[in-house]
Amino acid sequence: MSEQPRRPAAGAGGKQTRPAKPHRRPQKDPVRMLAFEVLRAVGERDAYANLVLPPLLRKARQNESFQARDAALATELVYGTLRRQGTYDAVIKACIDRPLREVDPPVLDVLSLGAHQLLGTRIPTHAAVSASVELARVVLGDGRAKFVNAVLRKIAAHDLEGWLERVAPPYEEDAEEHLAVYHSHPRWVVSALWDSLGGGRAGIEDLLEADNERPEVTLVARPGRSTTEELLEAVGEDSALPGRWSPYAVRMAEGGEPGALEAVRDGRAGVQDEGSQLVAMALAAAPVEGRDERWLDGCAGPGGKAALLGALAAQRGAFLLASEKQPHRARLVERALAGNPGPYQVITADGTRPPWRPGSFDRVLMDVPCTGLGALRRRPEARWRRRPEDLEGFAPLQRGLLREALAAVRVGGVVGYATCSPHLAETRVVVEDVLKGRGAGNSPIAAELIDARPYMAGVPGLGDGPDVQLWPHLHGTDAMYLALLRRMA
Repeated sequence: MSEQPRRPAAGAGGKQTRPAKPHRRPQKDPVRMLAFEVLRAVGERDAYANLVLPPLLRKARQNESFQARDAALATELVYGTLRRQGTYDAVIKACIDRPLREVDPPVLDVLSLGAHQLLGTRIPTHAAVSASVELARVVLGDGRAKFVNAVLRKIAAHDLEGWLERVAPPYEEDAEEHLAVYHSHPRWVVSALWDSLGGGRAGIEDLLEADNERPEVTLVARPGRSTTEELLEAVGEDSALPGRWSPYAVRMAEGGEPGALEAVRDGRAGVQDEGSQLVAMALAAAPVEGRDERWLDGCAGPGGKAALLGALAAQRGAFLLASEKQPHRARLVERALAGNPGPYQVITADGTRPPWRPGSFDRVLMDVPCTGLGALRRRPEARWRRRPEDLEGFAPLQRGLLREALAAVRVGGVVGYATCSPHLAETRVVVEDVLKGRGAGNSPIAAELIDARPYMAGVPGLGDGPDVQLWPHLHGTDAMYLALLRRMA
């Protein structure tokens, strides 16, 4: 006789009860787990994604099942989530019944990753929700995974444009807040960038949008050591483009791993934004009166500009002194300059209390520490980490370094004051204050501004001068600033 199917056991009162569902262990998705680990490092340790992500990807690639497309998706999830964090916070806030600050940070990271998959990628809705809930089960537990599921289903009710219409105020009512939510920048950053850029709505929207685009990897062929032709051939004609402005630049248009290139491994070439190259080239091209034998990079870490300056100095038989205050960054400078064909020295020293004698150098580059608002494409987390009060912390240092740079150069020599920030308080205001001696105990310095624009030949949109501000949306570079100053008697 065939076996009859079993009937559910009778419960209290004779009612039939369903058998309990067997507990299913959550499945670990290596791509989303990796992305979550990076976001946690950024949130917990103030780490930078561009430093945390590469070693995790290298480790993941040791597993043969982790493919190139997995690495690409993990990278997109990390950077896309960080860039759009402000927008996603506004959306999540609209979908919960408590203040955002009361949501545990790991839960918020999972929600943000899910929101990016729903609103910022082509991942199907059901896949984005289910993968995010599964991640929540692994890292948060079943209880909080239910909360994640409920919130993400609310988010999935609208696309990104639909949510922006709901959470961003109209431009006509509050232009800065509208732009802040729409383009995912803190309001104070929007205000500062708009002041520096000037103009109307179109320009600032183009700039903010450029900050949210993934930048190309740009290489530099260090003159006398490598050539752009070598790099173009090594990268491959389908994946490489010449630089827009620098004769030493090659753009890896299709991405790729720079460290896989022999010239990069040997130090004959490096990774360097084209704006950074232009700053070093402009200082090297500006005319000096008299000898041209001793150059100084006064804030040399991590070494990109120093390596290019060293190669340019070597072509003229000039000596380069590269100084860096932080020992670990000084070691990076030593690595970047290793093998330089001309004479150089790397020292660990504080540029505000320098060991060199006044008037010792013919050219000085002072690329000062700053808020980094010019590199938000590369370090999107910096926009959420920085605060307006940080400007006050950098101000004395920037002025002190520029004063010492002008003291270090001889009469007739040239100083380049550079910073990777377009904020007026870190650029023109610093230069004006130092030249006019503003500040307690300071006296005016005998120096004149040189028009820097001719030394960035062929680069459009450089403004009225004499200083230069580069922009991501206009030049495809980081927002580097440069003022050239000649020391007077």
